[in-house]
Amino acid sequence: MTRSVPRAGSFVKTRTFVDHVSVHVRAGKGGDGICSFRREACVPEGGPDGGDGGRGGNVVFRGSRDTDSLIALFFAPRLFAEDGVDGRGQQMYGRRGKDIVVVVPCGTEVFDAETGRQIADIVDHGQEAVIAAGGKGGLGNVHFKTSTHQVPTEHTPGEPGEEFRLRLELKTIADAGLLGFPNAGKSSLLACVSAARPKIASYPFTTLHPIVGTIQYPDFAQLRVADVPGIIEGASSGVGLGTAFLKHVARSKLLVYMIDMAGTDNREPWQDYIKLRREVERHDPALLERPSLVLANKMDEETAPENLKRFVKECGLKPLEISALDPDHPGVAEFKRRLREILRPLPKGSWGRQRPKHSAKAEPAAGADGEIIPEAALKAAPFLDLGRKKTHPACR
Repeated sequence: MTRSVPRAGSFVKTRTFVDHVSVHVRAGKGGDGICSFRREACVPEGGPDGGDGGRGGNVVFRGSRDTDSLIALFFAPRLFAEDGVDGRGQQMYGRRGKDIVVVVPCGTEVFDAETGRQIADIVDHGQEAVIAAGGKGGLGNVHFKTSTHQVPTEHTPGEPGEEFRLRLELKTIADAGLLGFPNAGKSSLLACVSAARPKIASYPFTTLHPIVGTIQYPDFAQLRVADVPGIIEGASSGVGLGTAFLKHVARSKLLVYMIDMAGTDNREPWQDYIKLRREVERHDPALLERPSLVLANKMDEETAPENLKRFVKECGLKPLEISALDPDHPGVAEFKRRLREILRPLPKGSWGRQRPKHSAKAEPAAGADGEIIPEAALKAAPFLDLGRKKTHPACR
């Protein structure tokens, strides 16, 4: 059998984004307890001294905002923790098995592949969840000695660790999700308002996986905006990219509908908005109850003003006019202002509570019996005089 060899300069295109994966996790087995007796010179009948086995390691999932894909688990789906070490004589306990900590993106849901039960939902940075607990270590024969059973040989083996087949699904966490038809300008807007650099081109489905950008404000407040791949009619039933990326707006607090007001692909903007709302409703009706913002993009085109008048008449709402290719367009600054007004992000380092504008007056001190101590008495109290004491001439 012959194997084809890639030509010089060619490459194999690999995956860059994975949002669902199946993994096999297994916690460590507990170490066995042993049967041992003390053997030492000049110590007759030393008695049992078998130590316990160590506990098996756990499988722990930890959320991280520094990763945005499950691709690492796609190529390494077997997650096995270390087994505990067996006990030894002289009542020496076995070492505990090391935990295996798996870093997953924030927004990862963990399901049991067999029953469909949700085991964990990791949404915060640094959040940890023990997915599979390690087995308990066995007992050595030292635990079985009694006054009538002085030479025990009983000892127990370590318990097996938990083992599961899991299904992991990633739902991108962002404050706002950009929804729109292909070539509506979502990637251009994300590159305009944040430091993200998504691929931008003049053909449909340029974006093949969600991209998250962060909007920075002068007071260091931040908002995360997700660019969801283009949605077409019938996406809720699997047409095009289907529901594979509609789920990524499930955690967004605000939905932003991006409308190509110029109709560059021979589409009617008002029909685009109606179809987008219909697909979102078919996917999850609860999403329509969330706050939304409608953007009229490509207002620098000649046909956009006329289409905007028709859009207002057909849909009964006035969208925000922007041009995603111009960072200095007033609509872009207004878009960022409205995002902040709706979502109200806290400045970085804020504790989430406002300090009182006027400090309250200090209450007078109270004695042990609850009687108020007069202010004059407080001033005369020697223990409150923190001034420098004069030294006696003999002590100088």
